[in-house]
Parts: sequence; structure tokens; C-alpha cells
Amino acid sequence: MMRNASNNLSRKRDGVQYVWQQLLIIGLVVLVALLLFVLGLMLGYGVIGDGESMWTILSPDKWQELIGKMTGK
Repeated sequence: MMRNASNNLSRKRDGVQYVWQQLLIIGLVVLVALLLFVLGLMLGYGVIGDGESMWTILSPDKWQELIGKMTGK
């Protein structure tokens, strides 16, 4: 009887550990995707495009300007 309860606790602990591992993997994938997105924006705007500096695309003023052009405001 005691062995069965110990086994159930071990299974639950393994399940919780599995869930945390999966959440960590998802978090790392999202982080890498965001970093690649920012890098792509910087390269596209500053190197390939006619932008002044590749760091300009990260400023909020530039985003307001771009959104204003797209929405006509």
C-alpha cells in the first residue's frame, strides 16, 4: 500500500517536471523567434533598405511614423 502511494507521488513529480520542461522549451523558442524578428527588422531596414541606421527601426518614433503611413494618419 505504501509503495503504491510512493509510486503515484513519483509519477506526479515526473509529470510536473515534464510540463516545466515543455514550458521552458516553448519559452526558449519564442525568445529565439523574437530575436530573429528584431534582427530581420534591423537588417531589412538598415542594410537592405534605405534606412539611416539599422538601430533606427527600434525607436518608437520610427514605428509611429510607419504606422502613420500605413493608416493614412
